[in-house]
Amino acid sequence: MVRSSLSAAEARRVALAAQGFGRPPATDVSTRAVNAAFARLGLLQIDSVNVFERSHYLPLFARLGAYDRATLDRLTLGRSGPYTEYWAHEAALIPRDDLRLFRWRMDALRERDAGPTRIDGVTRTAGVRRELHALLRAEGPMRASAVEHESNVRRGPWWGWSDVKLGLEQMFRWGEAVSAGRSGFERVYALPEQVLPAGFLETAPPRAAAVLELVRHATRALGVGTRADIADYYRLRSDDTAGAIAELTAAGELLPVRVEGWGERAWLHPDARVPRQVTADAVLSPFDPVVWFRRRAERMYGFHYRIEIYTPAPKRVFGYYVLPVLQDDRLVGRVDLKSDRQRGVLRVRTAWQEPGEHLDAERLAETLRRTAAWQGLDEVEVTDRGTAAAAVAGALGLPLVPHEAVDDADAPEPTEHLDAVEA
Repeated sequence: MVRSSLSAAEARRVALAAQGFGRPPATDVSTRAVNAAFARLGLLQIDSVNVFERSHYLPLFARLGAYDRATLDRLTLGRSGPYTEYWAHEAALIPRDDLRLFRWRMDALRERDAGPTRIDGVTRTAGVRRELHALLRAEGPMRASAVEHESNVRRGPWWGWSDVKLGLEQMFRWGEAVSAGRSGFERVYALPEQVLPAGFLETAPPRAAAVLELVRHATRALGVGTRADIADYYRLRSDDTAGAIAELTAAGELLPVRVEGWGERAWLHPDARVPRQVTADAVLSPFDPVVWFRRRAERMYGFHYRIEIYTPAPKRVFGYYVLPVLQDDRLVGRVDLKSDRQRGVLRVRTAWQEPGEHLDAERLAETLRRTAAWQGLDEVEVTDRGTAAAAVAGALGLPLVPHEAVDDADAPEPTEHLDAVEA
């Protein structure tokens, strides 16, 4: 039956089912299941903060259960795997074949970087980029830190490591260099011909055709969304997105719908399921597609979410690295987690119930036990901060421990964000 409207609850269930929720966690997650989950999402956002776990591992755990992270590493971090990196949302892992869909963005970012507010940086690194290109051609893929290091013989007229890194990042944005995997979570840079088939980027589709395909990907992953939701998935321009939506709607590949409580028109993917219920228990990365577009999270779940790692400790409300708690089709709470590997403890530094929601402490306790086991930690510890802390500790059968000043003092690590990739 063709749907022209959805209730707010139906829209939540459509979105979560499209994202791969609603299935019980598997006891043995295969490589095939990891690939299938990746294909459903289309990308995994990268972030370097590692106080609990690096972000790109978390969406698959939320959907599949305790999979082997080495499987994802083998698929994504090697030079010849089926995935690579680019500025697809923010810095993200994507299927290697999809890199061609961002050739137009490479050109647009080169044009943007040549603008009056950025041209000084481009001019300053011109010599460095020429040397970097020659070095990569001569020696093959390299990390930025391997190019200029105290133990290395100086190979070029570098003006400091920052200029080497800036030059490599400029080359990466423009497609002059591509990812050859990661080493110690540091990106390895290569010339395109060193890791991609001959002519791979040169035969990319034009901008309009590429955007059309990215909108197809986004609407399939979202299930239902507004134009802003769809544009945000791959950080597309609103006008480009509107044109692609109109074309796909005319072709019957998208269905316009009204969603209860949404002030904007939405579109439903014709293959999207409208399940009667979604059973889910997960803690979500701050960069999970369910919540990464904060306006959508507020509209769909009534969940106001701002990551606080860069907020001074005295001004934080919920904690340093806070993960939303998903139970069924609601975001019912948030927990600030830290993997204390020296002690073998998953530390729940804060636990909060969302106002007006019902957080099932027993279910969250089981989720935390599974999370600790996946992290290779033997115990869970709950501090005495947050409206749900006592209930969660009780469900775990644990006493509350005092919240410590160190819980509020973590300094953020550098993150891999571009100030704006929309082009």
